[in-house]
Amino acid sequence: SFAACQAASKSLEVPKGYLAVYIGEKQKRFVIPIFYLNQSLFQDLLIQAEEEFGYDHPMGGLTIPCSEDVFQHIISHLNGQ
Repeated sequence: SFAACQAASKSLEVPKGYLAVYIGEKQKRFVIPIFYLNQSLFQDLLIQAEEEFGYDHPMGGLTIPCSEDVFQHIISHLNGQ
């Protein structure tokens, strides 16, 4: 759930099966399940991220070029809410 993503994001450790991503201008950190990577909506974000930033982030996660609102909408959709 989105609440779980937010709770896990407050810890610097990333649990097994999850990935840290950085969203928006303020680079807010979210920890998401890796199964999102296979979803077409999320793959579109990955393509944008690669084009804009590449896949290297100094904090060890992906930077995704979208607003927090858009990201939260996509996560809600992926969670079936």
